[in-house]
Amino acid sequence: MGKETGLAMHNNQGWKKQREGVSLPEVHASLTIPKTGSWFRKFLAFAGPGYLVAVGYMDPGNWATDIAGGSMFGYSLLFVILLSNIMAMLLQSLAGKLGIVTGRDLAQACRDHYSKPVAMGLWVLCELAIAACDLAEVLGTAIALNLLFGIPIIYGVIITVLDVFIVLLLQNKGFRYIEALVITLIGTIGVCFLIEIIWAKPDAGGVLAGFAPNMELLRNPEMLYIGIGILGATVMPHNLYLHSSIVQTRQIEQTTKGKRQAIRFATADSTIALTLALFINAAILIIAAATFHTTGNTAIAEIGDAYHMLAPLLGTTAASVLFGVALLAAGQNATLTGTLAGQIVMEGFLNIRLPAWLRRLITRLIAVVPAIVVLAIVGDSGTADLLILSQVILSLQLSFAVIPLVKFTSDKQKMGEFANKLWMKLTAWTVAVIIAGLNIYLLYQTFADWFS
Repeated sequence: MGKETGLAMHNNQGWKKQREGVSLPEVHASLTIPKTGSWFRKFLAFAGPGYLVAVGYMDPGNWATDIAGGSMFGYSLLFVILLSNIMAMLLQSLAGKLGIVTGRDLAQACRDHYSKPVAMGLWVLCELAIAACDLAEVLGTAIALNLLFGIPIIYGVIITVLDVFIVLLLQNKGFRYIEALVITLIGTIGVCFLIEIIWAKPDAGGVLAGFAPNMELLRNPEMLYIGIGILGATVMPHNLYLHSSIVQTRQIEQTTKGKRQAIRFATADSTIALTLALFINAAILIIAAATFHTTGNTAIAEIGDAYHMLAPLLGTTAASVLFGVALLAAGQNATLTGTLAGQIVMEGFLNIRLPAWLRRLITRLIAVVPAIVVLAIVGDSGTADLLILSQVILSLQLSFAVIPLVKFTSDKQKMGEFANKLWMKLTAWTVAVIIAGLNIYLLYQTFADWFS
């Protein structure tokens, strides 16, 4: 028996049943990897999935926490953004490894490992998280349309339903088209904020000091609350399901060597992409600190307020326009990855397949209906509360994705020789416990504020 055959059989021993179908079948193993050529050429063939994952780390749900953190506490919470991204890099590398080694995405792995009631519970929680994330994307896009073109937010919410057709068109053309659009939009966001930072003229010393751990975080309850909010908005549960699936769009050699190479390239891809997400998140906070905090505007917490304040404080209307364009790009980007995550979760947990347009329409309506209802009752002022609610729901679900991921990738029966080494197990479980603990605290504080 060859080493590779033995590896495949060993991996199957840890699962209760044979895999019932591949993840995202319409694009599974659709992109070939060159067997010869330079390291860089092979890396380019693998590059792409990491950027789809990075989208979730810069969606509109992140913006409110970053703006609030920068306006209230200056550069002090940059360390929290850095720590959150390091945790995200670790977890996304594990998600990619799970998909490459086992040929299962995280949803399929949960369905196989847990009893039916537990798997169904995890599915419901995940669907809630995707709907909550979609709600943030809907509102972010609608707010951007309102700020840029004066379209009432309630109409902007309805317009967002049309992106179903954009996603359908791209899926029919091929996975590389989706990756190309996502990378283009991320580049647009990055350029917008790079220009904004140049205009804002932040204090370089203050920025560097902000990336160092700050003990005031533990002494100041309000700072701690915002810091936990940043972490809760940064690490997205649906991204773990998404990454474990889309790494399988590459046609890799099903050998020990082929899988090792794929893990190495996939990890590099997601780490580079998440570094860009780190820059964008940090840029939002830095701009808020340099523009609002230094001028005494420490109560800026809403995206709309930030948009209107940027132009007069920076002395150019282009500052507000670039901010709005970046927000629109972020909202649209997140809708693309939300579609894929919804499909992966439904197919993985339930083993049923719906047409892509129908799945997207259902997910979008689940987000649009509550947004329209709240906006009709309380008006545009309700958008901030809805964005906060979406992040609270995401926080609730996060540990239910992180803990199974760490558990599966640490299991030698499921992963064979690719199982997490002892140091990685300890690090991953530490991250899982920190995330669970901080999110429980965030939820406690949020509900305490609501009922006080």
